[in-house]
This record gives sequence, structure tokens and C-alpha cells, in this order.
Amino acid sequence: MQNRKLGSQGLSVSAIGLGCMGMSDFYGSSEEKTNLAVLAAALEQGVTFWDTADMYGPWTNEELLGRFFRQHPGARDKVKLATKFANMRNAGGEFLGVNGRPDYVKSACDASLRRLGVEHIDLYYQHRVDPQVPIEETVGAMAELVAAGKVRYLGLSEASARTLRRASSVHPITALQSEYSLWSRSVEAEILPTCRELGIGFVAYSPLGRGFLTGAIRSRADLEASDWRLNNPRFAEENFQLNLQLVALVEQLAAARGCTPAQYALAWLLSQDQRIVAIPGTRSEQRIAENAGAAALVLDGAELERLDSALAGIEVHGSRYPKAAVSLLEGDTPELG
Repeated sequence: MQNRKLGSQGLSVSAIGLGCMGMSDFYGSSEEKTNLAVLAAALEQGVTFWDTADMYGPWTNEELLGRFFRQHPGARDKVKLATKFANMRNAGGEFLGVNGRPDYVKSACDASLRRLGVEHIDLYYQHRVDPQVPIEETVGAMAELVAAGKVRYLGLSEASARTLRRASSVHPITALQSEYSLWSRSVEAEILPTCRELGIGFVAYSPLGRGFLTGAIRSRADLEASDWRLNNPRFAEENFQLNLQLVALVEQLAAARGCTPAQYALAWLLSQDQRIVAIPGTRSEQRIAENAGAAALVLDGAELERLDSALAGIEVHGSRYPKAAVSLLEGDTPELG
């Protein structure tokens, strides 16, 4: 597994990481014994950049990682651990809004440290930008966590280019985490160039289109009734079959390269920039090995050009989030003062 640098402050992580959300929430039922085995497999494969958040569960995903670290002495030293705050949920899972107030930043960090059972968080993100709180105030509080030794590096998720600039004026931002894949490329217009300009690394979540690009999901019936994806516009009945055109293209290209569709989609992502890393999620040891193998697959310039030409004729149908959540994407905040 190759490592890549995020930002210019010294953080180095595995090019393929692990998004842990689906082990505890949103994608149907899971089993703790299996999840712990997947974490062990990730460690063995060199997939050592792990991503969680306090809202996953809520709270239970951080607790899962905490149990793993207690059961595997020494594992924490091998893992670059990222978690997030700001999206608030109650014990029943109801979304309560976004909170970027300085006092909440500090209490949320302390709670995450307790659940994870660790002394520091390697990369601490604001999960969504609070539209009511100037980003300078939120990042100022996050910077105090760095000074206190509770956090090593800072990140934002789904922030606008303007917000990135304002945040960077307060404290170096090591990484932006936003959705990026063959079916979600909006960050290419302004966000990625801004990250390059400011020396900010990019962490791509849902790099396999929430599993769609793997080809394993052929109909809505393949998803459990509790699976959040059934409420995602791209998985809606009127869009699902149309979006399979993109899957067919990826499957065709992957077959020509002798790899799986997931590996091809991840290799495409890593080929876009050396400062990009991907955090596909999985609850399968087999998928961990498959995803890790994508780091060794290199797509040359000619192949990338052919792919772009083919993609130009394929439309992705449906927005990437339900309407209620769209306002929090590429978020901005009020002016300071």
C-alpha cells in the first residue's frame, strides 16, 4: 500500500483508506464480529487511514473502533484516525442540525476521545459547515484543540472554496473531505483547484458511488428496507436503471484491464491527483483486499482521455443527496463580526 501526503503539514496516510460509517449506520444491518474482522483485515492490508464520525450510529461507530483498539494493542499506533463533529443527532437517530459553535467543538472532541479510547485524533473534521457560525470562530476553536494536543490536523467536509480560504487564514487546513467519484465530479470545477492552490489534501468519500459503481447492486431489491440509499435520488426507481449505463461502462473498462469495477473506479480517482486519497466503506474482508489492490493499478493519460470521452455521453440521473440535505453541500458561513 502506498502512502500519500495530505496537505503540507506532514500528515501521510494510506492511499486507500476505510470509511467506517456503514459498519454502524445507514446501509442496513451489520454484525460486530464481522466488523471487527474487517478492521483487522484492513490493518493487515495496509489500509490504515480510518474514517468515522460522532454521528454514525449515532456514537456507536466511534465506540466500535474504541473496542477494536482495546482488543488489539499496538493497532492504534499503525492507524491514522479521522473523526468528525457538527452533525447533531439524538439517541433515536433524528437529525438535530449542524453545530459549529466554539464551545460545542471542544465538548464534541472530548466526547469522541472518550468513545474512541485514544489520547489524540489524527485528523479532526467539521462534518458540515454551520451556516449560522462564521468559519473563523469554528476553526479557531479547532486550532485550540491542536494546541492542547488533542488533535493533530484539521479538516473540513463539504465546504465551499470561499469557506476553505477563510478557514485557512485562521489555521492550516490539512484536508477537505467531499464526495468524489465517477458519478460525482462537481468538485473538479472549483474545489479541487482551490485545494491545490492552498496546499490542502482531498479525501474522497463514497468513491464507489455508495457501492453502485461496483456492479453489485442491480436493483433496489438488493438493498435492505432500512438502507438509506433507498431514499437517495440516484437510487430512485426512475433513475436507477438509467444510472446502470455508467456501471456498464466501468464494467467494460475493468474487464479490459483485468481488474474489478471497484478497482477501476478507485484507480481512476487516485489518478486525478497525487494529493487525493479514497475512503471506500465495506463490511467485507474480501472487499478490503479488493479495494487495497486498486492502489497498484495505474491508468495512463491516454486511457484517462478515452474514459472522459466515454463519460461525456453518459448522464448521471438524480442529485447526490435528498433535497433536505443539499443546502449543506459545499457549505458557506456568515461573515465574521
